[in-house]
Amino acid sequence: MNARRTFATAGRALQQIRHDPRTVGLLLVVPSLLIGLIAWLFVDTPVFEQIGPAMLALFPFTIMFLITSIATLRERRTGTLERLLTMPIRQLEFILGYAIAFSLLALLQAAVTVSFAVWVCGLTIEGSLWLLFAIAVVDAILGTTLGLLASAFARTEFQVVQFMPALIFPQILLGGIFLPRDQLPDFLHFISDWLPLSHAIDALNAVATGSHDAAWIGVELLIIAAFIVGFIVLGAITLRRRTP
Repeated sequence: MNARRTFATAGRALQQIRHDPRTVGLLLVVPSLLIGLIAWLFVDTPVFEQIGPAMLALFPFTIMFLITSIATLRERRTGTLERLLTMPIRQLEFILGYAIAFSLLALLQAAVTVSFAVWVCGLTIEGSLWLLFAIAVVDAILGTTLGLLASAFARTEFQVVQFMPALIFPQILLGGIFLPRDQLPDFLHFISDWLPLSHAIDALNAVATGSHDAAWIGVELLIIAAFIVGFIVLGAITLRRRTP
C-alpha cells in the first residue's frame, strides 16, 4: 500500500465534497436538527435524557452511511473509479482514501452534533464529555466504512437505499433504542451483540449515565474499531475494478 496515493485520494474526495454545499449541510447540520426535533418533541419529559445518547449514535451513523455509499458509488457510475484503477492505485488505497476523507468530516459532524445536544438541547452527561465526543466520532466513522462496503456491492443509488432495510434497520431495532438490550429475548440479544451499532449505543449510554468505567467503554470502542477495520478490508476485497 502506498500512503501517498491513499492521501491523494482522500484529498480529491474532500475537494469534491467542498464544492457540494448541500452534502456538507446534510453532514453537519441535519443530525443536530433531528436531535433538536427529538428534544423538542419530548420537552418537559425524561424521554430525551433516556434516548438522547442513542440518537447521537443513530443519526450520524445513518447519514454517514448514506452520504459515503452514494458518493463512492457515483465515482463508479461516472467511470472515475475505473479510470483510477487503471493507474497504480489499488482497491485498498482507494477505500482507505475515502475512509480518511469522510472520517475527517465525521470528526466535524460529531463536534457539531455533540455540542448541540449538550449545550443547546440540554442533554445531561454524567461521564466525560471528551469520551462522549470520541465515541460519537468512532460511531460516525463506523457508518462511513459500512457505506463504503455497501457501495462495493451496489450498482445504483437505488440499490444503496435498498441496503438500508438489511444493514441499518435491524441495528436500529435491536440496538437498544426501543427496548434495552438486556430485556430482549435471548436469541435477539445474541444477534444484537454482533451488530456494531449496538456497541456504539451501549458506549454512549454508559458515558451519559456514568454506569460503566473507562475500561469497559474502551472494550466497546475496540469492538467498534474491529468492525471498522473489517468493513474496510471487505470493501477493498469486493470492490470491482470495472464498472458494471
